Amino acid sequence: MGDLAWIFISSMVVNNFTLMLFLGLCPFLGVSGRIDTALRMGVADTFVLTMTAVAVWFLNAFVLRSAPYLRLIAFIIVIASLVQIVEMVIKKLSPALFRALGIYLPLITTNCAVLALAIFQTNREYSLLEAVVFAIGSGAGLTLALLVMASIREGIELVDVPAVAKGTALVLLIAGSLSLAFMGFAGLLSSS
Repeated sequence: MGDLAWIFISSMVVNNFTLMLFLGLCPFLGVSGRIDTALRMGVADTFVLTMTAVAVWFLNAFVLRSAPYLRLIAFIIVIASLVQIVEMVIKKLSPALFRALGIYLPLITTNCAVLALAIFQTNREYSLLEAVVFAIGSGAGLTLALLVMASIREGIELVDVPAVAKGTALVLLIAGSLSLAFMGFAGLLSSS
């Protein structure tokens, strides 16, 4: 059980995909303008990450043992298929959310965090339970990063920011500052 807690906390804060490994930056910069949209994107990302972890584990265990050279192609196909399913479900159940996420929902397909999750769990030889915990922790980390950034961006709208610092430059400065803050978690867990 201790290993599972370590995997969860490590993937959520210590090795956060967005703020420590710089993966999944497209939704981080694109959908973090509002808290509600960021939360929904984080939930969609977490769902795709979890489903990808399960599908990739079964692929590795039963299909790709005899053809490991097909792993990358198989992972990309699985991720694209899962994102299409999520897109269809959200479009059917919540058209407003579908419109709010816009182009960023299909971009989960090209979100390098999802592919990185599949590669990391394969290289680390996680069990099915460990892979699911790793995916949920990674999704929680992405959601946390999105929510923190969205909170800051909504707060900035209420203050008078000099024109030279508005827009993308300010967002990138904030992202860098958040990344530095998350580096403080690096010594949080040790193997001793």
